[in-house]
Amino acid sequence: MSREALSNEARVARAIDGRHPTRSVWRLLGMHRRRVAGAVAFFALKDTPLWLLPVITAGVIDVVVAGGPMSTLWFWAGLAVVALVQNYPNHVAYTRLFMGAVRSIGADLRNALAARLQSLSIGFHSRANSAVVQTKVVRDAENVEVMLQQTAHPLLSATMVLLGAVVMTAINVPAFLPVYALAIPLAVMLRAILNRRSRARNEEFRREVEQFSARVGEMATLLPITRAHGLEAVAVDRVARGAEGVRSAGFQLDLLNGRFASLSWVSLQLLGVGCLVLAAWVSLTGILPITPGQVVLLSSYFALLTGSATNLLMLLPIVARGTESVRSIAEVLQDPDLERNAGKRAVDRVEGALDLDAVRFRYPDAEAPALDGVDLAIRPGETVAFVGSSGSGKSTLLNLVLGFVRPTGGRVRLDGVDMEELDLRTVRRFVSVVPQESVLFEGSIRDNITYGLGEVDDDRVLAALRDANALEIVEAQPQGWDTVVGERGARLSGGQRQRLSIARALVRDPRILLLDEATSALDPESEAKIKVALEHLMRGRTTLVVAHRLSTIRSADRIVVLEHGRVVEVGSHDQLIARGGRYAELERVQSA
Repeated sequence: MSREALSNEARVARAIDGRHPTRSVWRLLGMHRRRVAGAVAFFALKDTPLWLLPVITAGVIDVVVAGGPMSTLWFWAGLAVVALVQNYPNHVAYTRLFMGAVRSIGADLRNALAARLQSLSIGFHSRANSAVVQTKVVRDAENVEVMLQQTAHPLLSATMVLLGAVVMTAINVPAFLPVYALAIPLAVMLRAILNRRSRARNEEFRREVEQFSARVGEMATLLPITRAHGLEAVAVDRVARGAEGVRSAGFQLDLLNGRFASLSWVSLQLLGVGCLVLAAWVSLTGILPITPGQVVLLSSYFALLTGSATNLLMLLPIVARGTESVRSIAEVLQDPDLERNAGKRAVDRVEGALDLDAVRFRYPDAEAPALDGVDLAIRPGETVAFVGSSGSGKSTLLNLVLGFVRPTGGRVRLDGVDMEELDLRTVRRFVSVVPQESVLFEGSIRDNITYGLGEVDDDRVLAALRDANALEIVEAQPQGWDTVVGERGARLSGGQRQRLSIARALVRDPRILLLDEATSALDPESEAKIKVALEHLMRGRTTLVVAHRLSTIRSADRIVVLEHGRVVEVGSHDQLIARGGRYAELERVQSA
């Protein structure tokens, strides 16, 4: 990602404040001020007919009442034609500029969310529901776009009408100006009525939609288990309860908006009728010298003003939804749980020495530490396996080495340097991970292997596939390595996905390799192929292995036995068996 893009996303993140969503929207527009200013200028030109036509209509009526002259009639007619025809080019120019800014804001928000999600700690991602996060990136960013798109035109139009009406009335009937002011307190009062309840209803509706998205995501993930146990009705019922929550919250919001819309329309229309009657009464009684054309002009302007006010008030539900989405986006952009790498030392070379010095780690709200005083020195190129019962701290230890979590006590050093001082993004360029369940994206086999590396020559990819024992997978596909593997690699078996994951690690030529129970979910035949591939992968690299099957780690240089976050034994397979301790006990249980 370019430095300019990163800078732009940082500006977007600074612009968003969940406590002040309206101010945040103005800041976002300010990032595109030139396009917005140009759009406003073109809008002022293209919307001229809206406030000019009442003047033309009044002029024509007065010509008719006075019986001429015809030249004046043709003047008004020509002016009307020019005012109407110019609308087209200026409207196109306005749309190009303003909608260009709006679409850029939408893209900026999505990119800023994506960048922030990459910067937030693994702790945040373990707490957050992926479906809810997806809703924020897709739905909430779209709501902000819709709000800007649907409110800008009525707001600018109302502004132009107000300015035109005030100026033209001041020229023609200045004594009638105070009547226009009646619409302002009425509109403010109506908006205050809505605001008191709208925010709470919109937030409730958003929360229901996020919960529903989470349930739909769970349903998709659990579909094989649901089908296998005949629980389709249970799954449908869970989603139906979520849908009912969305329906109920949405319906209550719709009722609120409907009542408000009707109240606004009736109030402002009554005010418009009152203005018409007042203008006619003033003209008939002779209190003010108002011509029939001016009566039409005044009533037309007041109708335009009340219509514009009605349109603006009708948009308040859209504004409420958009500002609630700004608050939702701010929940991510303002979350403080960041992995902080800025300003830290970049790493351009890794030997692979790792030292854990009295390392402790406790998860938030946990009663006991996950790791408690771990001391361990790992030499470059050494293979170290970690075994122990569930909850002993094996995966936590790998996460510490990756920097996904930071120690709450002690230090983790890489090549003698405290990892707290290092930019972990640069460290991870020299690290590869093969997890228990390989994750592939919906793309070709080649794209999955070379993910994030840019241009990689074919010989390098071919060598990685061969060493990963995965060449036969490619040769069996109809389009070779250009074959699309499906979402999460669904068109491949677990063993095939794992071998491609190993090829992805090999093509990166890492200095440090982390294997997190990489063979535990495979059948014996697949496991045998994976073990051959792993031998190629581990050769000459610092390798940390978390293993469930002890048979897969017998050749490790050292085996570390963890219990309750502490190291209880260290040694080779033969040494630990000879001691007859915890490792030997685990070996006997698995052998039995």
